[in-house]
Amino acid sequence: MNFQVEPGLIQDIKRIINENLDLQKELGDEEIEEIITRAVFEKARETYISVEEKQYLISYIFNSMRRLDIIQPLLDDPAVTEIMVNGPEHIFVEREGEISQLPLAFADREKLEDVIQSIVSKVNRTVNEASPIVDARLADGSRVSVVLTPIALNGPILTIRKFPDKPMTMEQFIALGTVSEQAAAVLERLVKAKYNIFISGGTSSGKTTFLNVLSNFIPADERIVTIEDSAELQITNVKNIVRLETRNANTEGKGQITMRDLIKTSLRMRPDRIIVGEVRGEEALDMLQAMNTGHDGSLSTGHANSTKDMFSRLETMVLMAAALPLEAIRQQIASAIDLIIHLGRLRDKSRRVLEISEVVGYQNGEIKLNPLFVFREAEGPKAQDPGKVEGTLERTPNRFLRTYKLKMAGLPEEV
Repeated sequence: MNFQVEPGLIQDIKRIINENLDLQKELGDEEIEEIITRAVFEKARETYISVEEKQYLISYIFNSMRRLDIIQPLLDDPAVTEIMVNGPEHIFVEREGEISQLPLAFADREKLEDVIQSIVSKVNRTVNEASPIVDARLADGSRVSVVLTPIALNGPILTIRKFPDKPMTMEQFIALGTVSEQAAAVLERLVKAKYNIFISGGTSSGKTTFLNVLSNFIPADERIVTIEDSAELQITNVKNIVRLETRNANTEGKGQITMRDLIKTSLRMRPDRIIVGEVRGEEALDMLQAMNTGHDGSLSTGHANSTKDMFSRLETMVLMAAALPLEAIRQQIASAIDLIIHLGRLRDKSRRVLEISEVVGYQNGEIKLNPLFVFREAEGPKAQDPGKVEGTLERTPNRFLRTYKLKMAGLPEEV
């Protein structure tokens, strides 16, 4: 429901509301909504307002006063997966992989800034001209990224990545064609057997969602520590879970808690598994060391265009933390990570597992991979719809070599 309501009408109703507000009294949402409803009906005595317009005005004004203004209906819409606000007048959304601009705008820059401050203050984050970039989250777990002026020339910029109320399941991924049934069964066994798994992929390829699905294969009697910049993971089957989140420095430049700090702290918490939401920098070294020092079954993600690119990025991240020989870094990566899964977002906007490879070791200056599953696009008569990418995640003829953990877990060794 989206009406073009005269701004003057909204201002008149807000004036009536202000006259009826008791500023000395703490009012709940229901009381505020009742005051707004009375004000709308009072204005309706002077000018005709349809039933639909009344409902819209009540919702619009309530959202502007107590919630997140014009973007609140977008947050409430389950079909919207991403909200992109490029300044007060340019609002875009993603639905089913398609991005479109909406005929919406904030009243002014100050109103958009108020909404941003409302979001970040609820998770004890600070954003201002001195510290114009911040990551935060909403109460429902949606991920929020904010960039203010002067960094954002057409700002303030607000990007919200929404997550479903109920976490995705592997069955849903199979139904969508993201992964094959055979590959899903293999991954379930490898997670249970405590293989260290790394998920790579480009922006919006579904890394965090896939990580969440794999996390829910972890046996319920284990203890998990999750480490994230902004808490997003929704692990429901494990009760013994510790969720850690980084913290930015305060206005005095103090109090920062980094991913490295949290990984080091997690090692003293007797975790069976450590899950690092995403590695972006120096924390890569601590994550690899944790994987190499008895914390099997660890999971993490990272941005890259291919599995080989991911290893190059990990090398760079480790070098940011310590001036180690490249050979030593590669040996550490090869011994720490057992399996790498690469995801991609294809030209038809679908998200697919493109490759699942075993990391078999380090040899002749290179990290050796053993591809187990590879996505192959259909060609010729099989490709029915030219706009849709058709293909399957096929099992390669390569044998799975590192069967030791499967054997120790008492699970079938054939992959």
